[in-house]
Amino acid sequence: MQEVRMADALGRVQALAESPIVARVAAAFAEAGHELALVGGPVRDAILGRSVHDLDFTTDARPDQILAVLEPISAAHWDIGREFGTIGARVRVGDLVDTVEVTTYRADSYDGVTRKPVVAFGDSLKGDLRRRDFTVNAMALRVPEVELVDPAGGIEDLLAGVLRTPVEPEHSFGDDPLRMMRAVRFASQLGFEVEGATLDAIAERAGSLEIVSAERVQDELNKLLRTDSPRRGLRLMVDTGLAALVLPEIPALRLEVDEHHHHKDVYEHSLTVLDQAIDYEHSRHPGAEPDLVLRLAALLHDIGKPATRRLEPGGAVTFYHHDVVGAKLAKKRLLALKYDRQTIASVYRLIELHLRFFGYTDAVWSDSAVRRYVRDAGDELERLHILVRADVTTRNRRKADRLGFAYDDLEHRIAVLAEEEELNAVRPDLDGNRIQEVLGLRPGREVGEAYRWLLELRLDEGPLGEEEAERRLRAWWAERAARSDVPSGGDGQG
Repeated sequence: MQEVRMADALGRVQALAESPIVARVAAAFAEAGHELALVGGPVRDAILGRSVHDLDFTTDARPDQILAVLEPISAAHWDIGREFGTIGARVRVGDLVDTVEVTTYRADSYDGVTRKPVVAFGDSLKGDLRRRDFTVNAMALRVPEVELVDPAGGIEDLLAGVLRTPVEPEHSFGDDPLRMMRAVRFASQLGFEVEGATLDAIAERAGSLEIVSAERVQDELNKLLRTDSPRRGLRLMVDTGLAALVLPEIPALRLEVDEHHHHKDVYEHSLTVLDQAIDYEHSRHPGAEPDLVLRLAALLHDIGKPATRRLEPGGAVTFYHHDVVGAKLAKKRLLALKYDRQTIASVYRLIELHLRFFGYTDAVWSDSAVRRYVRDAGDELERLHILVRADVTTRNRRKADRLGFAYDDLEHRIAVLAEEEELNAVRPDLDGNRIQEVLGLRPGREVGEAYRWLLELRLDEGPLGEEEAERRLRAWWAERAARSDVPSGGDGQG
């Protein structure tokens, strides 16, 4: 069986080498007298039978020479990575077009203090492969001669589903601690096991991740969360100590359970919510790109529980206001990881709102409550739908069905109201300019106060029409003036 799998793998490698764009680039470098090899991800994915996109090559040519070869055969090219020996291009053959990146052989060294390497160009393919992160990424396919170069036994590890480093893991992770995050990401992305000595080295050296910039760590975390099944990698992060540095709130969810106060393990619950959110993503939006914001919110939605956990008389466990506390903690953590403002704001809002629905099953909401739910969710409404549904992890089938049917009903009511009232753009019946005209006001605080009053009226009663809204606004304004003992009409204009 292993021989058959190996033969199939080599057949796929052969097909990759003969593909039109690879063959075109290979021929150009051969004509110029340079070595060329496909390396890393494209070779790995071809052997696994996965689709190959964005072709990575390595060569003995220096950057200027690479550019000279690529320029005549490319529709566009760029040299943003020239400092590191990389030139990129878009190569077209007939109707086929793909991105290629060609990098000079590297022989970098590290100082052990920062993650930044001292960039040095190398002179051999095997030397270049030795400095790569894992054996499954340390394979190269020489072209056009079609020779698989695999000095570290990567193809055997690939077929066995094992991740290990091509050199001693302590040395590899000492050179570049970010490789530890790449290990847990590849474990999820490829469904592989991390080899024992490699896993032990991650646990021993987890603290060295501190020297890596927050932006680089965030990028690897994002890639992990965008995999089809990030649970495996997140577990490895927690078990090895990486999460204590990157997302310390996650291991903190493993709440102690004593014999008198039994309750859910919030850590396991959160991983299940993440799994279910991804399932809902796929079922509700088939073919869409992974939703990073939703996945962050699902993973972090309960991180306020450890800080709000209370043991009540009689053995009950409560987590009052963990939604508000969790939203604040998530914002703090995402800021530390250098996420952008929009991502932080969206995750904050989802965590803040994720509990609101659960009052719906106790008493049917009024139309005004439904409108407020939509208004408060804003652009995050669809994500909130998914998060709330994913948050149901009870094994009690009757309870799960009751919650599911209740949310079906809420979504139906939102759809009906949206059709009747243009609910996705809930605004007062009068805009700011008309408020100023009706009440004789200039722009200022009082206009904003009137606008908010009309918005609450709109949420409570639905659309009123302009004439009725003006009548109600004048009555409210007169009542307000009487209460405050000031004349209505603002500055007397109008």
